[in-house]
Amino acid sequence: MATITAIQTQKRHPDRVNIDLNGEYAFSLAGNLAAGLQVGQELEHQRIELLQARDADEIAYQRALGLLRLRERSEFELRNHLRRHKTAEEVIERALARLREHRHADDTRFAQQWVENRSTFRPRGRTALAWELRHKGVAPDTVDAALSDLDESALAYQAGLKKARQLAPADWQVFRAKISAYLARRGFPTAIIASTISRLWTEIHREQPSLQEKETP
Repeated sequence: MATITAIQTQKRHPDRVNIDLNGEYAFSLAGNLAAGLQVGQELEHQRIELLQARDADEIAYQRALGLLRLRERSEFELRNHLRRHKTAEEVIERALARLREHRHADDTRFAQQWVENRSTFRPRGRTALAWELRHKGVAPDTVDAALSDLDESALAYQAGLKKARQLAPADWQVFRAKISAYLARRGFPTAIIASTISRLWTEIHREQPSLQEKETP
């Protein structure tokens, strides 16, 4: 049995308090966990352990939420983030369960948003996107579902358009080689690359008829 002799709000972290037992600092707690405590109250050892366990859970949960505020994350990323902070495995699992319960962690949503973001800002082919999602720890069936409606032809065109305009003055052989390598690095299949290059070449030269005649496909 120990007696609470002081409860003080931390200066740097006002959402946490320091607890003194029997005249000495003992541990800190999240403010909401300390709400029912008061100076002079006696705490049994089991109660102290329970408070500290709940505090560890709260720290892990808030730490994961802080990461999620920056952008959506996969459970794999959240788990690794907590491990880097030396969080115990059982605490990590409880934090993830709580995040799932409140819909903060959802690998299906994460995969869908990842594909949508990539398609809008940095188009990739199915192969590249699948690799990225697997690298983030997303399950294969979830990856397949996120990529089920992917229009690789449209994305290859979107990805290659700016590059094609930069290469407009080049001859056909240079144009084809550079665009092909550019799209291949982004995970597009050979057949789609070939049709995209032909389309881009035709459209770029239709837009800029003043370009001198070059070898065409």
